[in-house]
Amino acid sequence: MTQKPETIAEQIEKAQAAGSGLPPLDKWDPDLSGNIDIVIARDGQWLYQGNPIGREAIVRLFSTILRREEDGHYYLVTPVEKWRITVEDAPLLAHSLQATGEGREQVLSVTTNTGETIEIGEEHPLQIGTYDGTDEPRPVVNLRNGIEARLVTAAYYDLADLVTEESIAGETAIGVWSNGNFYKIGANG
Repeated sequence: MTQKPETIAEQIEKAQAAGSGLPPLDKWDPDLSGNIDIVIARDGQWLYQGNPIGREAIVRLFSTILRREEDGHYYLVTPVEKWRITVEDAPLLAHSLQATGEGREQVLSVTTNTGETIEIGEEHPLQIGTYDGTDEPRPVVNLRNGIEARLVTAAYYDLADLVTEESIAGETAIGVWSNGNFYKIGANG
């Protein structure tokens, strides 16, 4: 059985009242419907059967029904269907890093490639890891339902401009403050 992105979008629009915010994904638990040939490329582009999904509204909607489950796979979930998709890296990209305030009072925010503005903090923490087998940094902000948004290079450089040095548990670390939380980027020395 194959499913088209437009059909999934229609199901979500019917299940969600207009203007009600994010779909209640935590309340939807349908059985696996199968795999759907949707790939989210490392560059953030959503592809269906190898072709870009042309309607930005569908991509935005799909980003709200996407979750990563304990098995490590990504799924598009509706009230009645659950489709496994392929994600090459993080499913969303974060750009346009903004900083307001200073020091421990600083608040950082990013905008995702689907137009959502996220404040880095307890609910959406920043994590700086590396790609397997390399020292290449992999900065991500955790969003919801196991989904991450990876900071694009320009946003990561903007973040690096805000780095400060802190002493934590007797060790000096470098990182950034946001919403009263210190996010380590690395050790100093």
